This record gives sequence, structure tokens and C-alpha cells, in this order.
Amino acid sequence: MTDALAEVLAAGFHLGHGHRHGLGIVVLALLVLAVVVAAVLLRRRARARRPIGEPPPPPVPPVPPSAPAPPAAPRAVPVPPPPPPPPSPPGDGQVLPGQLVPRPAAPSATVGAVAGRHARRGEPTIEAVGLTKRFGQKVAVDGLSFHLEPGRVTGFLGPNGAGKSTTMRLIMGLDRPDAGSVTVNGRPYHDLAWPLREVGALLEAKAIHPGRSARAHLVMLAKTNRIPRRRVDEVLGIVGLTSVAGQRVGQYSLGMGQRLGIAAALLGDPGILMFDEPVNGLDTDGIRWVRQLLRNLAAEGRTVFVSSHLMSEMAQTADELVVIGRGRLIAQEPVAEFTSRYAKGYVRVRSPQLDVLRSALEAAGATVEPGQDRSLSVRGMSQDAIGEVAWRQSILLHELAPRSASLEEAFMESTEGNVEFGGERRLAPGDVQEVPS
Repeated sequence: MTDALAEVLAAGFHLGHGHRHGLGIVVLALLVLAVVVAAVLLRRRARARRPIGEPPPPPVPPVPPSAPAPPAAPRAVPVPPPPPPPPSPPGDGQVLPGQLVPRPAAPSATVGAVAGRHARRGEPTIEAVGLTKRFGQKVAVDGLSFHLEPGRVTGFLGPNGAGKSTTMRLIMGLDRPDAGSVTVNGRPYHDLAWPLREVGALLEAKAIHPGRSARAHLVMLAKTNRIPRRRVDEVLGIVGLTSVAGQRVGQYSLGMGQRLGIAAALLGDPGILMFDEPVNGLDTDGIRWVRQLLRNLAAEGRTVFVSSHLMSEMAQTADELVVIGRGRLIAQEPVAEFTSRYAKGYVRVRSPQLDVLRSALEAAGATVEPGQDRSLSVRGMSQDAIGEVAWRQSILLHELAPRSASLEEAFMESTEGNVEFGGERRLAPGDVQEVPS
């Protein structure tokens, strides 16, 4: 049809060159084109108005001219149609012809409304199986397997370069494993429908545009997962940034940036939270606040996974530990069990007669290690037994004090052969010289 109209227009221009009737032919062709376009538009509108799911009327088959007319059917007595059924109450799932089915709304994100989204205690929320990641010749994560359960704060420990940050990136789908798998609530992270509502993470506090304000940054994140705007104000209040929410992030200190990263992790009110060094840049009050926050989140039934190099904080915060070295798993067990297995308590003894005391204690079966401050560290013998040995030998004691095993000592003992970046080590005054067993 378009080619025919083009030929008509061309003919009209040729015929109309130097002749008045040429213009009339062109006008006629334009009118024909307008009628055709109007007919097409009307047909499309009629199709669009047909209810969804209703098939178009079947075409009427043509009757051959030679075929005899069908006999007339006997006239039937009209029967009134049955009354229509009463309309179904809203919410019963019935879809009428032509009715559009809306997309299910995202679950609400409200503080305290997370119990239904949390896994039951004992069910792993994050599970890694044979996780391996290489960067060229460097093996960052090597066959790592572990699982995390809700209602606990799990500390993630390892020396520098052990693969902690890489493991967290693999969980969040930011890196692709070369072997093995890791799932979040039984699925890969990329398969989560509303990721911020299931997993919140602080991996890099400064990964924010410095020209944006804290509120603008959180509003942008909230829109991606249909999180109500009021939740932005809630998390700003939780982390204590309400008064500076309109300030540009580039003007924030390191501690303020950490608080904003924590707010972003809490934004979707998720059941799983991961924090990579959350207390960096925080003062003493901020560190204490983070410790209480993590404990409260776990008490609500959430899974809390946190890495840190501050052993004293991990000892006060974590319920369980995942310890790795050179990308491999060293231990996954409660803090108390890990500490008792890798570090032993000792008794600190000071006396003006150290040589005589050391010989007497070793003769009684104790393990004695000298210190640089004229003291002895005695293992394998109780405080009372040491006092009795000294009394029998008439040895004067200036100090007899038990020292409990610390998480730091256990960590150093367990990762001694997995330190990648180790410098020269010298004993400071008061340190105990380690004797190989």
C-alpha cells in the first residue's frame, strides 16, 4: 500500500508539473493515506479494549453459492438465564477477565518486625563449602568451609592477608569463586529478591560518593529495595548521625563514615549482618556502642558476622569464632573452647631467689619460663602448690598471681605458622620468652 501511494504521489508530481490538476492529485493521495492510517489506529484501539484473556470472535466461514440453505431450526422457548453468582469477597485470589494482577509488594521494613524473616536457631543462614578464590598465582581462599547460625555473634579472625575480606566479598557476590559455593539462606546472593532486606553488610565504609549527604545516600539505597523513607530517619537515629545527615560525606571523619556504613547495613532490617572491621576510627565510646549493638542484634535472632583485629573486643563480643590462615580454616568453635585449646593459663611468680625457686619447681614437675622483669611463668602447677614448694625450701616470694589464658594468646598460638606478613619480633619488658615444646 505504501508503494502504491508513493507511485501515486510521483505520478501526481509528474502530471502536475506545469498543470493545475497535479496539486489536486497530491491532495487526493494524502486524503487516502489519512483514511488508511485512521482505520489502522481504530482497529488497534478495538483490540486493546478487548478484556485480557477473552479470545477474539471466530471468523464466519463463507457459504458457497451452490450449497443449499440449511433447514431452519425449530423455534425454542426462551429460558431466562440463571442469576449471576454473588461477587467474591476481596482477597480470595480470584482474577476477573481483563483484571491486571499487580506485582507482590515488598515486605515492610520496620524495626522489630524481623522475626518472621529469620531462620530458626540451628539452621545455617550462611554456608560455605569448599570455597576457593585465586588472583593470578595468589590463592586468597583455599577450600574454605564453614556455616553461620542465627542468634550468635560469630567473630571472623585471621592474620593480615588471610582472606577474610575476600571471603566476605564472595558471600556478597562481589567476587566469583573459582571453586566451591557459598549460599545465603540457601541461595546464592544474586538470587535474592530483595537483597538489602536479607543481608546487610559493611565492607568498605568510604565506598560512598563524597559529594552526597548521608541522607541522600541512604534514600538512594532505600529506593532500590522499596524500603520506606521513614526507615532512613530511623537508622540515622540509631547510629547517631541525625544532626549531620545533611552534611556531605566527604567531610565526615573515619568514625562518622563507619557509623554511616553501619546505618546502610541496618537499612533493610535484615536477618543477616556482616561487618568488616566496624570499629576502625571509633573512639572508646564508639567501640563500646558497636559492641552493645552487635550483642543486641544477635539477641533479636539475627546472624552477626564480624571481623576484627582487636582480640579484647572479640573476647567480649563474640559467641563463636571462625579462624582462618592463608585462606584455610583453622578452627570454628565457641570462644571459650578455642581459648582453652590453644592457650594455657599460668602463674606469675617473682622472688629474689629465682634460680633456687626455678630448680625446685622444675623438680616438682612444673614447666617454668623466665621473663625479662625478674619473674617466672609457671605452667602445670596451681598457685597453692607453688606456694607450698616455696615454703618447704624457705624461699621468699614477692608475687604469686595466676594469669588466665587470653584470646590474643590463643590466636597467636593457632596462627603462628600462617602469618604472611611477619616482622622482626623483640621481647618487651614483662613479656615471657616462649620455649618450644
